[in-house]
Amino acid sequence: MKRPVTFVVVIIVVFIGILVAGPLYVIEEGQQAVIVQFGRIVRVVKNAGLYVKTPFIDEVVRYPKRIMAWDGEQKSIPTKEKQYIWVDVTARWRIADPQKFYESIFSIESAYSKLAEVIDSEVKTVTAENYFRESVRNSNLIMERIGVVEDLGIGDDVDPSIIQSSIRPDTSYEPIDKGRRRIAEEILDRSRRMVPEYGIELIDVVTRQIRYSDDLTPSVYARMIKERNQIAQAIRSEGEGRKAALLGKMDNERMSIRSAAYNLSEGIRGEGDAEAARIYAEAYNRDRNFFDFWRAIESYKQTMPKFDKTLTTDMDYFRYLYTPR
Repeated sequence: MKRPVTFVVVIIVVFIGILVAGPLYVIEEGQQAVIVQFGRIVRVVKNAGLYVKTPFIDEVVRYPKRIMAWDGEQKSIPTKEKQYIWVDVTARWRIADPQKFYESIFSIESAYSKLAEVIDSEVKTVTAENYFRESVRNSNLIMERIGVVEDLGIGDDVDPSIIQSSIRPDTSYEPIDKGRRRIAEEILDRSRRMVPEYGIELIDVVTRQIRYSDDLTPSVYARMIKERNQIAQAIRSEGEGRKAALLGKMDNERMSIRSAAYNLSEGIRGEGDAEAARIYAEAYNRDRNFFDFWRAIESYKQTMPKFDKTLTTDMDYFRYLYTPR
């Protein structure tokens, strides 16, 4: 009786152990897995779903299927002419072959370390093979736009070509052959050749930031200040020219208005003088003796207060003051 009971107990224990070990496993969306038996890969699961495994034997190693980001650290790298710049790059990648990834790297942390090793090495190599201008510029557009002033807020009534012609072009800019974007593509192409053996697909490598070194920063700022001062001086010169033109126009208009007003006033004055002469003549013709007397009295009012002393009054001028008549 004891043997059947013991056998049943053993079966129950084994069944419970199998249930605890979990014969089923789930691969969620965005995941892929490698099934390993005693360190040997038996199969790769890339689709989401519910799957069966051998308890105590099969090990499920899950990896993300999504695109992941790798962020590098800023590094000081010399260019071809031995000018140091700080370069900061970032990359996107994913696990394309879980089996190779498990065999060569195994963990995500190791993958980040391997990417840093590969990408940083290529960044240093490509940067050192190219001139400084290739790393910081994307095109030769700056050579075509030296002194362009459309966006300086100088107003629609100012012709930008006038200011632009006053700005001296900076001949220190040299043409580029590749540019910053093509250098990033070159880094990506070189890095891609290194990572497939690790089961990794490198999607892109982007230069996030390029910063001048402390030795280059003052000269770069000095050039920027020189360009801004040059444009500012051109704008000031244009403003002074427009000011002189407006002042000249204002003076011409003022002189024209004054001339017209003077001509009008002289005409009115002439008409008034003619009318006064006519009235005087008419009054004189009515009574010449009274007219002479009135004119003399009016003259006395103007001249007598100004006399400091009178030496004689025996003059025809004073005839109305000292004659009985």
